[in-house]
This record gives sequence, C-alpha cells and structure tokens, in this order.
Amino acid sequence: LFIVIVFSGHKQKTYLQMKIYTKTGDSGTTSLTGGKRVPKCDKRIEAAGNVDELISWVGLIRDQKIDHEHIDLLIEIQDRLMSCAYMLALDHESCKVKTHSIREEDIVALEIAIDRMEEELDPVQSFILPGGHSLVSWCHIARNVCRRAERNVLRLHPDFPLDNFIVKYLNRLSDYFFVLSRKIGKDFNADEIPWKLRL
Repeated sequence: LFIVIVFSGHKQKTYLQMKIYTKTGDSGTTSLTGGKRVPKCDKRIEAAGNVDELISWVGLIRDQKIDHEHIDLLIEIQDRLMSCAYMLALDHESCKVKTHSIREEDIVALEIAIDRMEEELDPVQSFILPGGHSLVSWCHIARNVCRRAERNVLRLHPDFPLDNFIVKYLNRLSDYFFVLSRKIGKDFNADEIPWKLRL
C-alpha cells in the first residue's frame, strides 16, 4: 500500500493505492479473506481460482457481437461469480464480514433465461459436438470450467462451511452455458453436429 498525492489547481488530493506486487506470495502462500496465510494450492484457493478463470471466459463471451440481453445477464453472472470467489476464499474463523453471495433469485434468473432460449430451439436428441463457430466453442469452454469449479467447490464441503446456493448456482450456470451455446449457434447459422455412439 502506498499514498499518491495529486495537486489539482490549489487543491491537494490524497489517494491510497495498492501496488500490484506485494512479494508476500513469493514463498508460495497467499491470504484468505480475513488475513490467514495458506498455501496457494489450498483447496479454497483452487476453487476460487477456477471461478476466477470462469469469470474471464464469461468476459470473452460478452465482448463479442451478441444481443444486449445476453450481455446484461453475462455481466450479472460475472458479478455473482466474483461474490462466489470471495466466499470461497473466506476464512470463516477470523473474518467477520457478513455477506450473502448468492440468492434464490440469482438462480431463478438463469432458469428464466434458459427457458426463453429453449423456446426457440429444437429439443436436444443427443450429445452435441462443440464447434461450428468460435463463440459457440467458447460457451462450451465456459461450461467445462463451470463444471470443474463445481467439482472443486464440492470437495470443500466436508471441511469448510459453504453457502449451498453456490453449488446450486454453478450447477444451473453450466446448463445456461450449454443452452447459450445452442442459441448463439442458431443465431450465427452454425451447424449443430450431434454425437452418435459408435456400435
């Protein structure tokens, strides 16, 4: 942490600014929310890191030329995922910050979006091979990362108290990305290739 002083006319403004590098992690540890130091490979950090990766994939998807309705929800999803990552990296023993990461209405919002998109899509008859358009593939990658994050979160359950809505949200979110991939594929006239079991 360092102080930046800016002079504007006759007024002096002082800002507190964080340095991007602290060197505190050079030994392979990092801080949980609350200050406790843990290895960077700690299960809580691993889970939060996977959610962080998912946030970046969502950013890539929303940066494309898609409907604003999708973009608005994707921004909301990123916000909710940031709350998930915060809660996953929380040291419940020392941190007294009270927060509600995910609520039932966040899950309902995903379900409403899924139902709306599915109204325009043919029923799924089999597994679908990802591809046909780069944006379709990115949606599938987001779905994959979301499932990985969900698995990491589930591994925490025996040892750490968790908001059950986080698991429920990630589960519904992976479904959202699958349906979004199909909706975008239809919008871009991409071929949807079904996978058939070879007998």
